[in-house]
Amino acid sequence: MQFTKMHGLGNDYVYVNCFEQMVRDPASLATIISDRHRGIGADGLILICPSTAADVKMRIFNADGSEAQMCGNGIRCVAKYAYEHSLGSSRKVFSVPGGDSFPVSMRVETGRGVLTLGLQIDGKNKVQSVCVNMGQPILEPARIPVALEGESVIEAAIDVKNQRMLMTCVSMGNPHAVFFTEDLSAIELEKIGPVIEHHELFPQRVNAHFVRIDSPQQFTMITWERGSGATLACGTGACACCVAAVLTNRCGRAVTANLPGGALQLNWSQQDNCVYMTGPATEVFTGTWPD
Repeated sequence: MQFTKMHGLGNDYVYVNCFEQMVRDPASLATIISDRHRGIGADGLILICPSTAADVKMRIFNADGSEAQMCGNGIRCVAKYAYEHSLGSSRKVFSVPGGDSFPVSMRVETGRGVLTLGLQIDGKNKVQSVCVNMGQPILEPARIPVALEGESVIEAAIDVKNQRMLMTCVSMGNPHAVFFTEDLSAIELEKIGPVIEHHELFPQRVNAHFVRIDSPQQFTMITWERGSGATLACGTGACACCVAAVLTNRCGRAVTANLPGGALQLNWSQQDNCVYMTGPATEVFTGTWPD
């Protein structure tokens, strides 16, 4: 099997072109190739597949084999691969409401539905950065899902390891719990992350994020991803943190999210209520995995 290793700010996946190859058991394959000692090493496996609704379709499998609905860093890499391998794109301009424009657009089918992306192309016809219309955030508890009442979950209490914490919950096609803190160094992510991920309030588990506000236009975050553990970046999580920061009056709608792997530009548009995320996509290497 031919594969390509790619990453978005260090959030790395193994990508397989399913226009040309078949993966019979992606859940099992994801656990094997993701192993950083005995496999290729990655946060998971992403399949780039034909689509009847978009240019391409992406399927995401976490390092533990569970299938995810959406991956913000992963979809940027899918767009880069698809464009550079002529799997689909359009010369229609992609524009962020009130913001930047991108000369090439692409549509990618995901577990969240079909998303539209803008691609920035360099002089060698390579994709340098990608802007994703991540869609409108979901705030209703039943749709996130989180087992709490009300129209939204904003700074609601949750008990974790005998400690009461306040969380804001957002879905960007997958569930996120956001916790604001003044001291990220005090967060023992490897200990508290799994407890939150598997907390009884989250019937489909959850991605947990800890956020320090640096200014009204900037925040720093760390992440525990469901099914993958601590990762260097989480695109959907950064979008959820942007939404949570606005909802709690901590930041403006246009912000820079600083993650361990680098920075993402985010804009929660008032015009269409969609979150726009811009960041890099990087190819690491290609190889052959024995069948």
